[in-house]
Amino acid sequence: MNTTTRISTAERLGRSIGRGWRAYARGERRVSNWLVSKGVPVAGATVLLWVVKLAVLGVLLYSAFWLALLLVCVVAVGWAANQSHSDEEFHLQFPTTLEELRETPGYDPNLYNDTSHEMYKDDD
Repeated sequence: MNTTTRISTAERLGRSIGRGWRAYARGERRVSNWLVSKGVPVAGATVLLWVVKLAVLGVLLYSAFWLALLLVCVVAVGWAANQSHSDEEFHLQFPTTLEELRETPGYDPNLYNDTSHEMYKDDD
């Protein structure tokens, strides 16, 4: 039996997210201190950082909106394509055989070069 304790995947993920958050906070403090060292008031540096955060949030929300709209369109197109009719409901618009063609109203054998029809007239 092994006596060393192993951390779970969830704990490992939590630790890495925590390290990332601390690195972000450290970088934000560094930028704030740099702005103050360049002569920007502390309140101005704080406001500027919040403006940048809100701008990034706005860009993310804008991108998420268009991706969601694209997803909705893809789902709608898929739904419309799925609304197919069965073969029993499908009816051909045009006759499939010569006999069906001859039974259509206004049939003229000369237009179809139907030489076997009794009403066919040769132009000779």
